[in-house]
Amino acid sequence: MNQTTDTPRIGFAGVGLMGQGMAKNILEAGFPLTVLAHRKREPVEDLKGRGAEEASDAADLCARSDILVLCLPGSPQVEAFVATFLAGDCEGKTIVDCSTSNPVSTRALAESCREKGATLIDAPLSRTPKEAWEGTLDVMAGASEADFQRVKPLLESFAGKLVRVGETGAGHTMKLLNNFISLGYASIYAEAFAIGAKNGLDPATIDGVISGGRMDCPFWQTFKLFAVNGDREAHKFALSNAHKDMRYVVSMATESGVATRMAGPIKDGLATAEAIGRGGDYLPFLTEIVAELNGVKPLKTTTG
Repeated sequence: MNQTTDTPRIGFAGVGLMGQGMAKNILEAGFPLTVLAHRKREPVEDLKGRGAEEASDAADLCARSDILVLCLPGSPQVEAFVATFLAGDCEGKTIVDCSTSNPVSTRALAESCREKGATLIDAPLSRTPKEAWEGTLDVMAGASEADFQRVKPLLESFAGKLVRVGETGAGHTMKLLNNFISLGYASIYAEAFAIGAKNGLDPATIDGVISGGRMDCPFWQTFKLFAVNGDREAHKFALSNAHKDMRYVVSMATESGVATRMAGPIKDGLATAEAIGRGGDYLPFLTEIVAELNGVKPLKTTTG
């Protein structure tokens, strides 16, 4: 704890598209914050300018923090970080994993932490970097009630909606189900735009029916912006991350004995996008990829 207050010292690993905004809001909520350098220096320098300190490496971050927030690409990176955490003096400390991770791995890591007197909580996120910056993310937490209450003020600093969904691992399970549904929408939307283009319907015409109708939803309103308006920054979620999440979904379904008649094909479509070199593109680019794979030239939105 901070020597002059009861406020826990927060460490943050993963100040990327989502993490930078989350870390900013943690600082603004009054928590002392130390960050670990990301691939790009700009977010780190921004946060240092707002009062954060910078750790030299993961071990240094762990040593300087009471609660560590992780916003990493997936389970392999989380597992590597937790190994470093457990190698040090971790008794009484807590990890809050906001990454999209495999629940099987999460539960195993939580058990390893318990054996060392530490705690691991899963608190994955929904929404976009815009909401991360605004402090209005959806957060689904997996933790005991006591641990949830202990970290709740920290989570509330970047959450607009905060729900405890169960014990450790339940947060990541719920996150994968949430992403399964959203990536299913994305796959359907992309295919619908391609079929529409093949039959003379431009994106604006399709949007004119969907928007404001029964099939409208906030996800449509961001996803459509690339097809309708050409907005390449509308929904900043890389196709490689989408593919990773669907691999986790299919793995979880297989371990649960559930046939993946929907999840499998969605995963395969994202695998194809990554295999042809489009993994770095954002999710709405799936519209363009599906059209190209089907030999369809997407129709431009017409006016007038």
